[in-house]
Amino acid sequence: MLEDMGRVKKRVDGLILDELLPKSHTVPAIDLLYTMMRDYPARPGKGMRPYLCVTSCEAFGGKEDNCLLTAAAIELFQNWILIHDDIEDGSEMRRGSPALHKKYDWVLALNTGDALHARMWESLLRNRAALGESRTFDIMAEFARMIDETTEGQQMELRWVVDNDWGMSEADYYLMCTKKTSWYTVISPMRLGGFVAGAPTSSVDSLVEPGKKLGVGFQIHDDVLNLSAGSKYGKETADDLLEGKRTLILIKLLSAADPQDKARIVEIFSMSRVARRPFMGEILDLIHKYDALGYAAARSTELVNDALAMMKNVCWTGNEGAARRIEEIARFAVERDW
Repeated sequence: MLEDMGRVKKRVDGLILDELLPKSHTVPAIDLLYTMMRDYPARPGKGMRPYLCVTSCEAFGGKEDNCLLTAAAIELFQNWILIHDDIEDGSEMRRGSPALHKKYDWVLALNTGDALHARMWESLLRNRAALGESRTFDIMAEFARMIDETTEGQQMELRWVVDNDWGMSEADYYLMCTKKTSWYTVISPMRLGGFVAGAPTSSVDSLVEPGKKLGVGFQIHDDVLNLSAGSKYGKETADDLLEGKRTLILIKLLSAADPQDKARIVEIFSMSRVARRPFMGEILDLIHKYDALGYAAARSTELVNDALAMMKNVCWTGNEGAARRIEEIARFAVERDW
């Protein structure tokens, strides 16, 4: 599966960098914009979202070639929203290199994200030639839904940070995560593959509920990796802690900690990012003390297993091998170490 994922990623990356994004301009400022637009797309990544889109398309009887533009647009979405996300979260690293707003000025990075956003919609319009007007608009409507869900989830998470709110429950976290991660990581990529293939609406809609669970499981595993995977992860180790990101790990830690430890945790996270940096070792010790990492890892596996059980009810009408690969992708989501 990983080899096939790499093959699809190579095709999608080639389409983005060779055809969908501009390479140079005679005006220096615009030439810099083009350089910045190509920065994140040129960095190494897993390519799971476009692969899930292409594989779903084949599982519904569609063709990979007809799905590449949509898969590439998902990657453009991923990259422009990561640029904005890194600015909002104050992230230092992205995919093993400095975040774009650290490499350049943050206002230039913000504008670059806007430019990639526009290219995403422009790319989707190219679908009309192969898929026709109706399917193209169905695909664009799904992108609009995906953006709505993602930004609502991001708003929930940012509001917790801005308000220094540590009173959220696991249910609050699952709702935020469903919106912020599940829709653009799993639900929409699979549904988009179905739209490209011309799958029945009932089949496309049946992907939503298992996709929610799979996406949340993916995000929890991602949060676990941030504290355990080191350089493989591509971000600064424990960067999520420095950001004060609300994860299931921290929610479990706060619910399990005794009053003294809980007060200390809240005290540390009430500090600024710079001020709290020296105390990250203390927080990690508490995470291990209360086995919050183990709890999160077990919950991630449970959610993915639930998703796989629900996925058996999806009426795939195309390539049986592609349908089996979707299950492999789901297992990869919680077994990967990067």
